[in-house]
Amino acid sequence: MARRLENWIKTYMVYTSSMEAPDPFHFWTAVSTIAGALRRRVWLDMGHFQWTPNFYIIFVAPPGIVSKSSTLAVGMELLKEIKEIRFGPDSVTCAALVQALAGARMDFPLNGFMYPMSALTIVSSEFGTFLNPHDREMIDVLVDLWDNRTGAWEKITKTSGTDTVVNPWVNIAACTTPAWIAGNFPEYMVGGGFTSRCVFVFAEKKRRLIPYPFLEMPVEEFKQMRETLSADLKEIAKMGGAYKLSNEALAFGHEWYEEHYENINKELNNSQFAGYLARKQTHIHKLAMVLAAAESDALILSDVHLRQASAIITSLEADMPRVFSTIGQQGDAKNASIILDIIRSYGKIDKQLLFRFCSSKMGVQEFSNAIDSCITTGYVTVHSNGIGVAYVYHPDQPASNSPGPDPHHGGDHSV
Repeated sequence: MARRLENWIKTYMVYTSSMEAPDPFHFWTAVSTIAGALRRRVWLDMGHFQWTPNFYIIFVAPPGIVSKSSTLAVGMELLKEIKEIRFGPDSVTCAALVQALAGARMDFPLNGFMYPMSALTIVSSEFGTFLNPHDREMIDVLVDLWDNRTGAWEKITKTSGTDTVVNPWVNIAACTTPAWIAGNFPEYMVGGGFTSRCVFVFAEKKRRLIPYPFLEMPVEEFKQMRETLSADLKEIAKMGGAYKLSNEALAFGHEWYEEHYENINKELNNSQFAGYLARKQTHIHKLAMVLAAAESDALILSDVHLRQASAIITSLEADMPRVFSTIGQQGDAKNASIILDIIRSYGKIDKQLLFRFCSSKMGVQEFSNAIDSCITTGYVTVHSNGIGVAYVYHPDQPASNSPGPDPHHGGDHSV
């Protein structure tokens, strides 16, 4: 059956246009959905290793603001309609995860041979129920699984001895809040093996207010679009084989690689993000495979796919310091982040009201020191009306000079 859509992701973005979450949340839900359909049936051969289109996508937003779980559920419901897809539980121990992978083994035919894979998609509406950041064994397993080693993968577990998984593949989409990350991620995890393999998608406000989503799209049009998305996703799930890079893609890849290391992102050029910068090339090629699969069954990556993937991955970098800004912070730096978040939310707030919000977390002198820090960066200015003092937030300051990074999103999520 031939595909009916010119581009699955573009249609999905229209399909979800009646929802309040910002575009990046819907885009990356679409990416996770296509990745879950592809599984390990496609890959990019790098010689000694393979890149496959699996992702650890973490949606980060304050609670109740952008409906993270509902947004993610739309794509995953489409994926669940493909009977061959195996979903892992959203709350597991390390041993249970390995056993679930072993039980997900499936062989698929390709070019006259049967290829084995053990593929799971894991969806977690609360990342904290799935992952204990202090469980080093689980973290190490997830790091190892993201790399998609070929052949038999063995893990010795405390409860069941040695489990063997053939061609493991794990795709994760999860939701959490900045507060959970700040309160639960130990400093060693940021910049380390696990977080550098994750795609963090951040938002702090709704795309627009939609009190009655059903009024945004006619019922029949909505139903038809869903059926078409489902049918084409099933076709995507039948794809199989190795992606090849076009000559133009190879040329762009060489150019990008040299540029990446010669003019490295100065804001991220520190130990906290060194691991991510080292794996950025991998993230780009993984995403390029999904962008290509959204368009056709042809196993060719063009320079357009790589350019789009590069721009989209780069667009996430503006918010990366913001996601991790309060981890490991102490004293005035932590207080400044708390205050800046409040002023950012209000835009303009009276000093008395601001201190009332902060009084349970800091004293008068600590409050004063933190305010001075925010003012010095240029993010906050003081306004006096002769009666009292108010603080005003200015979002156009460079993130590198602030106690918390620039809240603006960058980049283009069009495909």
